Amino acid sequence: MTRSITLSTTAGPFLSYLDSWYANLSAPDLATIIGDTPERVAVFSIDMINGFCKAGPLAGPRVAALIPTVVAIFTRAYALGVRSFVLTQDTHDPQTPEFGFYPPHCIAGTPESQAVSELAELPFADEITTIEKNSLSSHLGTRLGDWLAERPQIDTFIIIGDCTDLCVFSAAMHLRLEANALNLSRRVIVPAAAVDTFDTPVDLAQRLGIMAHDGDLHHALFLHTMAQNGVEVVASL
Repeated sequence: MTRSITLSTTAGPFLSYLDSWYANLSAPDLATIIGDTPERVAVFSIDMINGFCKAGPLAGPRVAALIPTVVAIFTRAYALGVRSFVLTQDTHDPQTPEFGFYPPHCIAGTPESQAVSELAELPFADEITTIEKNSLSSHLGTRLGDWLAERPQIDTFIIIGDCTDLCVFSAAMHLRLEANALNLSRRVIVPAAAVDTFDTPVDLAQRLGIMAHDGDLHHALFLHTMAQNGVEVVASL
């Protein structure tokens, strides 16, 4: 029998703690992180594509609002000498099993699967690597492993984009756990202001017959989980 829980009663102290933890995240300087060795730094944008920002069943304003921040980090990092930029992007096979859990989205060959124009039109866009993915994972079944193997000098990864609790979590945790497993010296940095997730209120979910998803709670809770596992969660860069 499943153990009974009453989070509405028991989780209050933790939620207060989580609010405080989130409000007091540090805000390191991007230039300090990059320093005089920009060749050791990579910036990953996760799923900043039309299908989550501008059009389609999973597009929403919370993720769309990230566009200026993501573009600013790319632009500033490039100016500081970073040249390793990656866009990992949902580019789904029409038959992916994921469509049993989410509405069909970001199908290969459609505008939904393409990077938002604000990234695609950056002056250095031709220097950015695009990694197509058919799941939440930027690593499984993709060529990201080969890209990393070709750049062993990279030991600092800045992860931005969406969604905090899904594809961002998967990417950041894979990089962190891989480093743990292989005894690699590696920093994985996630700025809270440059990631977010979607919100499905309970009343809306009940009307639609789908699962509810509190955006603020999932955002903060999964950032906290990443931090517990060695990801450097910061307020902003």
